[in-house]
Amino acid sequence: MTGKTVLVTGAAGFIGSNLAKRLLQDVQDIKVIGIDNMNDYYDVRLKEERLKELSDYTSFVFIKGDISDKATVDNVFDEYKPQIVVNLAAQAGVRYSISHPDAYILSNIIGFYNILEACRHSYDNRQTGVEHLVYASSSSVYGSNKKVPYSTEDKVDNPVSLYAATKKSNELMAHAYSKLYNIPSTGLRFFTVYGPAGRPDMAYFGFTDKLVKGETIKIFNYGNCKRDFTYIDDIVEGVVRVMQHAPERLNGEDGLPIPPYKVYNIGNNNPENLLDFVTILQEELVKAGVLPKNYDFEAHKELVPMQPGDVPVTYADTTPLEKDFGFKPSTALRDGLRVFAKWYAKIRKGIALS
Repeated sequence: MTGKTVLVTGAAGFIGSNLAKRLLQDVQDIKVIGIDNMNDYYDVRLKEERLKELSDYTSFVFIKGDISDKATVDNVFDEYKPQIVVNLAAQAGVRYSISHPDAYILSNIIGFYNILEACRHSYDNRQTGVEHLVYASSSSVYGSNKKVPYSTEDKVDNPVSLYAATKKSNELMAHAYSKLYNIPSTGLRFFTVYGPAGRPDMAYFGFTDKLVKGETIKIFNYGNCKRDFTYIDDIVEGVVRVMQHAPERLNGEDGLPIPPYKVYNIGNNNPENLLDFVTILQEELVKAGVLPKNYDFEAHKELVPMQPGDVPVTYADTTPLEKDFGFKPSTALRDGLRVFAKWYAKIRKGIALS
């Protein structure tokens, strides 16, 4: 990736900002173009803090804009001619999709279509164009699949939320564009990403906010949920490795392109029970001084039924990722939550986190 121009959409987001920072730190002569609409789905000040870190790099360009606006996307491609595109911009959250479906259609469907079209037209007039499109999918596409661990070979035609349906749609759209226009594309199904400066709507962050305020946390499905928690550094490492190896362009026996298209899971391959997760989080928050040593956890816990759109377990089969890229996420949950707790202790006075 030395000397290349990379477009990262959702650059002020949790994964986007960490990816941009890693690229700017580690890759020589790289230019990173970041775009983000800075919406208020959660506290914008957290996004601004992430961008502030990136602004120290002279080879980082930030554009405030929305990928659902076709003219904005086309202008970015025309001006900067990115060789690698990493589409991380999306309306996130399973539960929010139940009450605010419009946001998901705009960002996740129309926005992604605009990115695909821009990639397609990057080859106009015999230009080299986009070498690799990498885009975020989600473990949510597996719905309530009973077979675990989840494999990218599994049938995923039964989404249990609109969010999951939009992510599966992204994979289908990318496949069609890869086939029709020979665009090398790789979809990444992320599994419950966590870490410092993460999304406040995620369980570990939301639980922490509530415990600090002395409120009760709700543990769904009476604690009988398992999640494949994946630390942010492992996610970024996986994305960086995938970015550098676009699926090969090949023709079939009919002379037409075989879609240069791949999908991988990026997960920890080690689901944790939600009650164990909450115990570890509480212990690390006490160690970091976020909560007092005599905090009564039992008084602030409530076991409740499963909620719409949720699934009882997520569990990633990462065999293809290991085989193709020699990488498997491995950060232990306690280690990752310890870093988060220390970050929360430092930052909570400066930013309203909820």
